[in-house]
Amino acid sequence: MTTQTTRVPTVPGRPATPAPATAPPTARQVLRRAVTGQGRYVALGSLLAVGHQAGEALVPVIIGLVVDRAVATGSTTALVRWLVVLGLVFAGLSTSFRFAARAGERAAEQAAHRIRQELTARVLAPYGGVERGHLPGALVNTATSDAGRVGAVNMALTAGAAALAALVTTAVVLLHTSVPLGLLILLGAPPVLWIAHLLGGPLQRRSEAEQENAAHASGVAADLVTGLRILKGIGAEQAASARYRLINRRSLAATLRAARAQAWHDGALIAVTGAFITAVALLGARLAIQGDITIGELIAAVGLALFLLNPLSTLSWVNAELAQARASAARVAAVHAAAPAVHPGQVNLPHPVRGELRFDNVTDGPLRISQLQVSPGELLGVVAPDPAAASALVRCLAREADPETGTITLDGVALTDLDPARVRTAMLTASHDAVLFAGTVRENVTAAGNGGSPLHAVLTATTVDQVALVLPDGLQTPVSERGHSLSGGQRQRIALARALHAEPPVLVVHEPTTAVDTATEARIATSLRHLREGRTTILVTSSPALLAVTDRVVLLDGDRDPVTGSHADLVRGHERYRATVLA
Repeated sequence: MTTQTTRVPTVPGRPATPAPATAPPTARQVLRRAVTGQGRYVALGSLLAVGHQAGEALVPVIIGLVVDRAVATGSTTALVRWLVVLGLVFAGLSTSFRFAARAGERAAEQAAHRIRQELTARVLAPYGGVERGHLPGALVNTATSDAGRVGAVNMALTAGAAALAALVTTAVVLLHTSVPLGLLILLGAPPVLWIAHLLGGPLQRRSEAEQENAAHASGVAADLVTGLRILKGIGAEQAASARYRLINRRSLAATLRAARAQAWHDGALIAVTGAFITAVALLGARLAIQGDITIGELIAAVGLALFLLNPLSTLSWVNAELAQARASAARVAAVHAAAPAVHPGQVNLPHPVRGELRFDNVTDGPLRISQLQVSPGELLGVVAPDPAAASALVRCLAREADPETGTITLDGVALTDLDPARVRTAMLTASHDAVLFAGTVRENVTAAGNGGSPLHAVLTATTVDQVALVLPDGLQTPVSERGHSLSGGQRQRIALARALHAEPPVLVVHEPTTAVDTATEARIATSLRHLREGRTTILVTSSPALLAVTDRVVLLDGDRDPVTGSHADLVRGHERYRATVLA
């Protein structure tokens, strides 16, 4: 039977998430987007910061005018007038600073938040691929520390615009006072900025190494915490601790190298800017001795020379921030550039999903299926003596990976022609190591939303209702991260209940009862058949209790053709099957 397909979305539920249609962003594009996305706040903050720095530059000028026009002349009226002007300038620069900082911080935080959202969307994208080569802790580090550093470029640009405005204001005032002083500022500032740029190179490289090592250490720490119970069970705590200490020492060494680079960078820039300011002050003093400028103008010149320390220090800080942001942007770009694990197609399934599966010459690692058809509504058991083959089958059905060769079709449509999100809407796969999330037991069971199966029936079928009786708060008992506050059997039953409550048209379950006692397993098997009546269900398992309730069992034995039959017939007539399920 040929099924007509369509490119118009017809399956209700979660919208498809397409693979990136364009090339992933480069580090430079990540930085540019962080700025342009917050352009109005950066512009507002920069404008206000310019006002603040211009006001700061005017303070020594006004003090010089007070000396020349009030103190030197003894005019009380002039003194009061210029003090009022000074007070107004202080009020203006204070207000400008407050609102400039607010706008800059808002731009930085919102840009970082957007980067985190984009990273999260990429990590959770149905087509996957990010998890390869990245530890979960490393991805968290990128989404927190690196995103924050990239977002902070907005605050750096705001501060940089203000510092440049201060330099220009100072140069204009000094040109008006004395052409040599103004020219010294105009001609001396660019070399100082160029030196600052050169000094930022080593800092950027060491900052990137620091972030890489910190991310790796975070990832290893997360893995150790996750597997702590297993490590204790096999007595591997000492080896794991030694490994983490080694990685942590490398991270510490990278951090210290970055700190030394930061200290050298800041110290060298302070020396350069200090020499520049000294030159301005010495030239001003010489001009005053020669009578080319007044005492008040000398005071203003010296005050402006001292004031220059602030914008020049700010520019050195901005340079360091930009160096670190470039390193972090490269790490963010690397996550976006991760190759998709699968490539989504454009075809959609007809509605409703019947649940017919067909395998044609499928191979993936140890998995070999020449021909196999699963009828709609069938409860099929799959036995694979090689656990790797069973895992490969589940991955391919979940579209976490595509088979190396061959085709798997659902209702006549190849899975490779479907968007992964659509596949997972129609066919839910529950692996044997399914993870529980922080929240209550009820929230974990109902995580897929309002499923079709009544909650009470699901809880009874999976005996989660019995689990709830022994928990302190029943279904409202909090579950720790990854469910480590529960036993293995409790976690398995809750994970199975979550899959059943979703009531997908096709359900693939991989070894759901390995940590459950025999009596409970038999009860779950009987209830599972009743609850999934009329809907396609594939049990990838070696459990005799689960296989006994299936309509049919398929034995996947290496390169041989799949062997099919009832559980009872295969136990009696197939030695390989009997050795696998009754071992």
